[in-house]
Amino acid sequence: MDTVRWGILATGAIAHQFAEGLAGVKGAELVAVGSRTREAAERFGEAHGVPRRHPSYETLAADPGVDVVYIATPHAFHHRDTLMCLDAGKAVLCEKAFALNARQAREMVAQARRRKLFLMEAMWNRFNPVVQRMRRLVEDGAIGEPRMLVADFGLGAPLDPRSRLFDPALGGGALLDLGVYPLALASLLLGPPASLATRAHLGATGVDERAGIVLSYPDGALALLHTSLGEKTPSEATLFGTEGTIRLHGPIYRPPGLTLSRPGKEDEPFHPTMAGNGYDLEAREVMRCLRDGELESPAMTLQETLSIMETMDEIRAAWGMRYPGE
Repeated sequence: MDTVRWGILATGAIAHQFAEGLAGVKGAELVAVGSRTREAAERFGEAHGVPRRHPSYETLAADPGVDVVYIATPHAFHHRDTLMCLDAGKAVLCEKAFALNARQAREMVAQARRRKLFLMEAMWNRFNPVVQRMRRLVEDGAIGEPRMLVADFGLGAPLDPRSRLFDPALGGGALLDLGVYPLALASLLLGPPASLATRAHLGATGVDERAGIVLSYPDGALALLHTSLGEKTPSEATLFGTEGTIRLHGPIYRPPGLTLSRPGKEDEPFHPTMAGNGYDLEAREVMRCLRDGELESPAMTLQETLSIMETMDEIRAAWGMRYPGE
């Protein structure tokens, strides 16, 4: 499979960003886009030179000329749209958060495995070279035993009940949009938690506007995480170990560098030169997996995605927060 033919489902802001990233990936061809209206599909197609412009998601999923679909709809529709594309025989890269809850995520994973089709959560920063460097430093024992991760992501968005960020029917709130980043980083560096404690402020629209989360691990490690829609925070991470510290410079979703600090040694900065907008990195991994016949990425496994979704379910249960239809 020299050329991988992509389709993009939905035409919002993140779909445009993904299309821009895909343009710089050798062997990637964006051949189709699907939208809820012909007009939106045409506008997106003109902007990115997409030849086939579908007036519905269903016709995109059925397009025989598409190998893999990137799903860019809001969280509330990931389950529906992923199952539709898998049923049509397409490999899928689904935007994070993967689903509204773990039940939906398990159904998506089960369907991909039944159909023997590739599926991955689009956790784009997992493929960032800085995040990969941080993981290797931890695995190599550069800071000894990891003991505490402090991480945050605060957006600073104004309250707008019309925005999907504040709409519970669309999976709005800080957790799925923002908190998933520090949670995924904690998963990468520390594994699945043994227990958790959390508090949140649920705003006027019913979504979590800000939250604090403490994850506890079997070896005694802790992760102290916070996230907010309305408050702009540093959006970075620091991992403290028995023999040193790694600071991941913000923004956490696309970190430009890190600094390794150890007692008695000079700080070791790592600031790689990065081409592309970051979405190209996850697209490259999808294409590598498809060419190698892999049904999931070893860097972002389906089991890890399920574990993160289960943790988010437990967090929301502690808040007493449910999405419509749950």
